[in-house]
Amino acid sequence: MESVLEQRSGNQCELCGATEGLSVYEVPSSPVEGADAAIYACETCKTQLEDESAVNANHWRCLNDSMWSEVDAVKVVAYRMLNQLKGEGWPQDLLDMMYLEDDVKAWAEAGLADENALVHRDSNGVVLEAGDSVVLIKDLNVKGAGFTAKRGTAVRNIRLVLDNEAHIEGKVNGQTLVILTEFTKKT
Repeated sequence: MESVLEQRSGNQCELCGATEGLSVYEVPSSPVEGADAAIYACETCKTQLEDESAVNANHWRCLNDSMWSEVDAVKVVAYRMLNQLKGEGWPQDLLDMMYLEDDVKAWAEAGLADENALVHRDSNGVVLEAGDSVVLIKDLNVKGAGFTAKRGTAVRNIRLVLDNEAHIEGKVNGQTLVILTEFTKKT
């Protein structure tokens, strides 16, 4: 199988294009077998695919190119990683552009992270996603910054705090703040 992947990939990582430390990565939850269920990946990509705590979001900007691969297994890995990184903001744009055939999308979604993932909701219970805009519904004293974020202030292009569903990040008066979702309303 490795020789087939070497030839298919041109002896480079099918995700980031690296040429060192390459090996076979079998894509989980695959409905197919053999080379069609695997990609040729560098050690950096493989480590981050197998260990979520080792993920470096900037490394995955390479998906901007590899998500357009003709190889289904590469598209599946790109889709899953972009979904994992959605909280960063920029991956959502790539996901919005990405097209997968129905069977490939089903494969990609079969391996997504747990169904019990945190859901960020505003004060009205509306689900918030990275890149959304919100309005503050209460004056918030910003500790250490010396100002108060006034009620009605718009916070655009929010980021989700991945380990706390009650927190989002956004810029107010040019400063990035952590804001409690209970004091926001999606616009």
